[in-house]
Amino acid sequence: MKSSFARNAIVLGLLTAVGPFAIDMYLPALPSIANDFHVSPAAAQASILSFFLAIALGQVVYGPISDSFGRRRPLYFGLSLYVVGTIACSLAPTIEWLIVARFVQGIGACAGGTIPSAIVRDLHTGHEAARLMSLIMLVFSVSPMLAPLTGSFIVQFGTWREIFWVIAVLGLASLAVGVFWLKETRPPGQRIPFDAREVARNYLALFRDRRYLGVVFIGAFGISSFFAYLAGSSFIYIDHFGLTPTQFSFAFSVNAIAFIGMAQFAGYFGKRFGLAAVINVALAFYLLVTVILLGLIVAGVDNVFVFIGFLFVAFGSMGLVIPSTAPLALQEYGETAGTASALMGTLQLVVAAVVIGIVSGFSGAEPMVIAMVCCAVVAFVLGRLTLGGRRGAGAVKLAEASAPAE
Repeated sequence: MKSSFARNAIVLGLLTAVGPFAIDMYLPALPSIANDFHVSPAAAQASILSFFLAIALGQVVYGPISDSFGRRRPLYFGLSLYVVGTIACSLAPTIEWLIVARFVQGIGACAGGTIPSAIVRDLHTGHEAARLMSLIMLVFSVSPMLAPLTGSFIVQFGTWREIFWVIAVLGLASLAVGVFWLKETRPPGQRIPFDAREVARNYLALFRDRRYLGVVFIGAFGISSFFAYLAGSSFIYIDHFGLTPTQFSFAFSVNAIAFIGMAQFAGYFGKRFGLAAVINVALAFYLLVTVILLGLIVAGVDNVFVFIGFLFVAFGSMGLVIPSTAPLALQEYGETAGTASALMGTLQLVVAAVVIGIVSGFSGAEPMVIAMVCCAVVAFVLGRLTLGGRRGAGAVKLAEASAPAE
């Protein structure tokens, strides 16, 4: 059982990292892309927006399809499309071609972002699901820690096109891992016949479930606070604090390590105290730390080590929130886990896109941290309203037992 648990964590972690790797490795290449195509930075950034848009739209399709046809086949299709789109990116003769190719790449990548969460729900619930999600994040952490360094290394000795060839090879490797190591967790007897009207009814039922939406948006604003950091970190570290691109990559990795490291304790704390309590305490701590950091910035403290240190602590507490919200959101939707996972991913990405859009309109550390504090406030309030008190905690405790499907 332990070897199977570890195998699932490795396989699902690698599949989940496919999309983020295509973003994180690509970031250092944006200036080179703008120069090669003789376009503005905003035009180059449009290729990122098209990728996010594709993921937001694609998830609502992959989820219901995986409920009806199993998890493996839609995943294989998505990864294959991801490789095709990546190769098209590397061959792009114009910026318009690149934007369209990134959209195709994103449609393929979102299979790896949606279906693994449904597979976790197929296998486990409660704190066991949180523990598996934590291990998945441990494997997934290779992206924010290594991808920016890899991308900057490739750009230094090659061109941005080589980045996409490396990503294509990684996509093929992920496809091979899925084919040979991933077992089908949605057997034919549990599948739902595909019916567009039934899919619409399932989505409508999710939108009517206040508890599901509450938990989803707790995770959404938690993730969005990290995306606010993602959108502004390179400009703050490089332009404001004067770090080199390589030093920036290490600073970025430090904060990612805090998030991933604390995520490994989500299952343990969830089993001992209940997932609701863990989420609410972590959100309160996250809010406290970000408010203190904002106060220091407003007071004139301008030190890169102070900045990194507070973010390290803040993202460490957020590492307890994200692995715990996904199992809670999908807990009561075993039959339609793919659909519920898809809507969760889409809603969270939409919120993150809005936050990124707002933060991108400003410069400096203060606007970024203000955005993080605002996200922390909303997540904290949602946590108290959705999971606070005996009723919220009790509902979670009732479903803490593991439900393996193997």
